[in-house]
Amino acid sequence: MKPNAEIVVVTNRMDPAALELLHAHFQVIANTNDQPWTREELLARAQSASAVVAFMTDRMDDAFLTKCPLLKIVSCALKGYDNFDVEAFKRHGVWLSIVPDLLSMPTAELTVGLMIAAARAFHHGDRFVRSGNFHGWRSIWSGSTISGSIVGIIGMGSLGSAIAKCLKGFNPQIIYHDVRQISSDRLKELGLTWVERDELLSRSDFIVLAAPLLPQTTHMIDSRALALVKHGAVLINAARGSLVNEEAVAEALKNGALSAYAADVYELEDQIRSGRPLEIPPQLLNSDRTIFTPHIGSAIPAIRREIELFAANSIVQFFDGVRPPPGAVFQVGRNSAPC
Repeated sequence: MKPNAEIVVVTNRMDPAALELLHAHFQVIANTNDQPWTREELLARAQSASAVVAFMTDRMDDAFLTKCPLLKIVSCALKGYDNFDVEAFKRHGVWLSIVPDLLSMPTAELTVGLMIAAARAFHHGDRFVRSGNFHGWRSIWSGSTISGSIVGIIGMGSLGSAIAKCLKGFNPQIIYHDVRQISSDRLKELGLTWVERDELLSRSDFIVLAAPLLPQTTHMIDSRALALVKHGAVLINAARGSLVNEEAVAEALKNGALSAYAADVYELEDQIRSGRPLEIPPQLLNSDRTIFTPHIGSAIPAIRREIELFAANSIVQFFDGVRPPPGAVFQVGRNSAPC
């Protein structure tokens, strides 16, 4: 550690290699427990810090930044930064960085896994075998298939593109909707067709959400949207929980508009939303048409190590004078000129 080193706060348990990198350059205050700090506990530590390594459990807004006047950079060990108020960071002149692309492929793989699990009702089969009532093959278990189906992907950034790549081997027809259309070369490479969102909802056997959480995408799948879906469609969400209205999804499962819902993300996680639900609706948890995983899109040790090393290195490079630092969301920080 350098003499008079800057203080860096790490809000969640971090990979030892990434933590070692930070210790070599800074004074480090790190959470070494499995549970995240409360907002008050984080503030108590961050008020004297020059940098923070943040995770999915953190929320930073104008009130937070006001109480942390020494803060110069927040480096997020994540890609989707919707829990961080970008405009507040700009006003306070604090740099905000993310890990742009390491999470896309593992999350895409999980998404395809959820699609197959939901379409083939893995959860029912698993419970049946465990019940002791399975005595060999019977012609009673059936489901749907990705092959030959129509898959609609909403959002064609890095995650949507990775999902489309993973799906090519299953040979579905893939349609997509995004406000920004991708290039014709990219369309040809991925085998995609752009359609309006309502058309995607009405035609797709599988509806896959891969959009970022923005004001305009919050609850994009609500009762109005679900009234348009092809009867018996499967809905998959491994992007952000608040892209859907979970109460509306529960109702669509109940009335049969959706045959299944599989998710790795939940509304309760999106802390930047005031009035967000603090639990998953019981009718979703109790439905036999739902499959859930606990936000494990990037939960692969080698990938997590790369993500956290990237976030740590962003801080190291920032204090070495690199502007913008790796993964910067915007290009103006406190006490720095526009780049």
